[in-house]
Amino acid sequence: MADVPTGLEWVRATAEGDDGPGPWIEVAAGAGDLIHLRETSDPDNIVTTTQVKWDAFVKGVMAGEFDHFAELGEKDGPAGSPA
Repeated sequence: MADVPTGLEWVRATAEGDDGPGPWIEVAAGAGDLIHLRETSDPDNIVTTTQVKWDAFVKGVMAGEFDHFAELGEKDGPAGSPA
């Protein structure tokens, strides 16, 4: 695991005011163009990528490129598949 600087400002990917039960994904901008990601249930396991790659991922999410990974609910099944 690469050395991750201390004092990062982690932003939790959850609706405002939603405190639990998690686990949640957290994102922090590091020095230069580095972006760090971690899961609240395993905060020492940190993935690091670049700002360019993070921006491409976020644009893909916003464009719906990963919708097939999301579950809409038990009745509806995974997004993009028949129930």
